[in-house]
Amino acid sequence: MLRILALITALLLPAALLAAPTAYALEPDKSQVGFVFTLNNAEARGDMPVATSDIAIDLQNLTRSRVDVTVDVRRAKTGFFFATEALKGASVLNAKAYPTIRFTSTRVRLNGSGRLSDGAKIDGNLTIRGVTRPVTLNAALFRQRGTDPSDLSRLSFRLNGTLSRKAFGVNGYPKLVDDTIKLDIVARVKR
Repeated sequence: MLRILALITALLLPAALLAAPTAYALEPDKSQVGFVFTLNNAEARGDMPVATSDIAIDLQNLTRSRVDVTVDVRRAKTGFFFATEALKGASVLNAKAYPTIRFTSTRVRLNGSGRLSDGAKIDGNLTIRGVTRPVTLNAALFRQRGTDPSDLSRLSFRLNGTLSRKAFGVNGYPKLVDDTIKLDIVARVKR
């Protein structure tokens, strides 16, 4: 009986190890955490670099994948010097008191045929200026361009969605900047 249990364990263990989420490292030079805002009725863009990331993708069961990303508010950039300085200032993101923004996923919901390339919703908690709110982002996952179809060691994903800046206490310049902020995140990761 003990030999049978050992044999079953030996047969099932590799499958269990393959089913576990696999850690992927962000390629910061190929990734962009972007945002779009409306400044004085004109669309403007900005970005923030990733400070830390913990990304695990379970290719056997994508709903068990997880993302935990922190961006550096102090290094935020927009196309305009004055807008960048205002963004980091006390009435907007207050980079001195709150130097990071963090997103931690809580659930992945697949669309279509159950593949992330068909799209998914990623629910999570977003923390801005010390205020944490639940958000849902649209997501898609792909092999990186130019890789072999069986090579899943390098992946690309895109996250996008919208948020209300007022919901996070970001109230500065209400007559110049609209409340809705669009997120547009492109990330490249490698196993």
